[in-house]
Amino acid sequence: MIRYFISCICLVLLSSPAMAGTATDSSGHTSTFTTPFSRIISLYAAHTENLFYLGLNNEIIGVSRTEDYPAQALEKTTFNARDGVEKFLKAEPDLVLIRPMLERGYPALWRALRRHGITVLSFQPNTIDEMLTYWRTLGHLTGRDMQAEYMVEDFKEGLVLAEKRLDNFPENERPSVFFESIHSRLSTFSPGSMPLFVLEKAGGINVAKDARPKRGTNIAAYGLERLLAKARQIDVYLAQYGPMNQVSIDRIKNGPAASRIKAVLNNGVFLVDEHLVARPTMRLLQGIETVHQLLHPINHTATP
Repeated sequence: MIRYFISCICLVLLSSPAMAGTATDSSGHTSTFTTPFSRIISLYAAHTENLFYLGLNNEIIGVSRTEDYPAQALEKTTFNARDGVEKFLKAEPDLVLIRPMLERGYPALWRALRRHGITVLSFQPNTIDEMLTYWRTLGHLTGRDMQAEYMVEDFKEGLVLAEKRLDNFPENERPSVFFESIHSRLSTFSPGSMPLFVLEKAGGINVAKDARPKRGTNIAAYGLERLLAKARQIDVYLAQYGPMNQVSIDRIKNGPAASRIKAVLNNGVFLVDEHLVARPTMRLLQGIETVHQLLHPINHTATP
C-alpha cells in the first residue's frame, strides 16, 4: 500500500512540467538544477554503491580507484583527486560526488571544476537519519525519487524484521560487546554511529557507552586503561576490518594485557567487514545479519 501511494505521487511529479530542484551537501554547498544529473563521477565507494542501487549504471561515467562493489563498478573509468582538472573536464561530467575528507584535501580542484560549471557535492552521513535523507537527496539529484523512496522503505522493513527477531533475546541476556574501530589507537565508535546502530539491531550491548567522538567523526578514542576496567564485562570483542583497520584475531589476542579480557579467554573475538557496518548503504542490513550470527551462534545453528 505504501509503495502504491509513493508510485502515484511520483507519477504525478513525472507528468508535471520540469521544475528546478535544489540540494545542499554536507559542506553547505547548495546546487540548483532544472534536469536530473546524468553524467556522474563518484569518488566515494558508498556513493557509487548507492547510485547503482538506484539503477544508475549508465549515468555513472567514473568512479574512484578503491571501488570493490558492485562488480559493475570495476568496469568504470577510474578517477583520483590527484588526476588534475584536465582529466575531469575531458570526461564532461555534470556532477562529481565526493565526501568531506576529499573536500578538505583538494579544495583547488573542486573550485576549478565549479568554475567550469560542473556541480561538485560532498556527502558523508554519520547517522541513520542522515543516511535516509542522503539517499533521498541522491534520488532527487538523479531523477530517481521513487527508487530512493523504495530504498528507504526496504531498509525500514529490514529493520522491522531485525527488531522482531530480538524479541527472543531479552536485554539482560544479550552479550556485552566492545566494538573496535582502529586497533592501533585502541579506538571504538561514538554513540549514534552506524556501527553501533548495527550492533544494537544485531542484539549486542555496547560496553563503551562512555566513549566520545574524536574531532567530529564517528571514531572515539578509548584506551587500554578504560578497556581493561571493563575487561570482565566484555562477552564479545568485535573489530571491524578493512582499509581503516587492518587487524587480525591473533593480533587482538596477543595485545597488551589482552588475556585479562573475558572475550579473549572465551574465544569471543570476531572480525566483521567494515563495508557492512560503516558505509551508508543498504548493506548495513547484511551487517546486522552478520553481527547477529556472531553474537548468537547457537540460535542460528539450531535454525532449520
